[in-house]
Amino acid sequence: MARATTYEAKLEEAKDVVINSIAETMDLYGVNRSVGNLYGIMLFKESMTLDEMRQELQMSKPSMSASVKKLQEFDIVKQRLTRGSRKQHFEAEKDFFEFFCNFFTQKWNREISINLAALKESEMIINDIIAADDATAALKEEAREIKAHLEASRVYYYWLESISEALKNGKIFEYFPIPEHTNVKK
Repeated sequence: MARATTYEAKLEEAKDVVINSIAETMDLYGVNRSVGNLYGIMLFKESMTLDEMRQELQMSKPSMSASVKKLQEFDIVKQRLTRGSRKQHFEAEKDFFEFFCNFFTQKWNREISINLAALKESEMIINDIIAADDATAALKEEAREIKAHLEASRVYYYWLESISEALKNGKIFEYFPIPEHTNVKK
């Protein structure tokens, strides 16, 4: 029986390694490490209640609720109905390709929105400077150079928008198909 306990401990250790790497990876992309830990833990469970999550991670209920809400915003955790239970159950997206699509399109779309709005606002200010009769020629020239740079950066955001859309609608997989399990490099 001691041997089985050792194997159970090793299995938990293996899960912890994966949970930690998921949390670290999500941290790289600006998501709080505790949110990443929660997603990692949920990955190995069918579904979990807030109380189960709180007990597993030793976090307060408000912090746990905020973490679940963040994961739901990325569309990588969904609330599920569990018959016979009065508590809310949550399930993590287990398909990493789906996770990738949901997570990155949401982040990229936010980046696109923020930066295109900033470009529009900046260009309005710059256009006023270029049109001003009392602005110096040197200042107007600098404004034109900055405007050209802003117009060039807009191309990047439209390109990123097309990648985001290709991920969302699945067209990207026509160019980069999902490999079969047998072809995955180890």
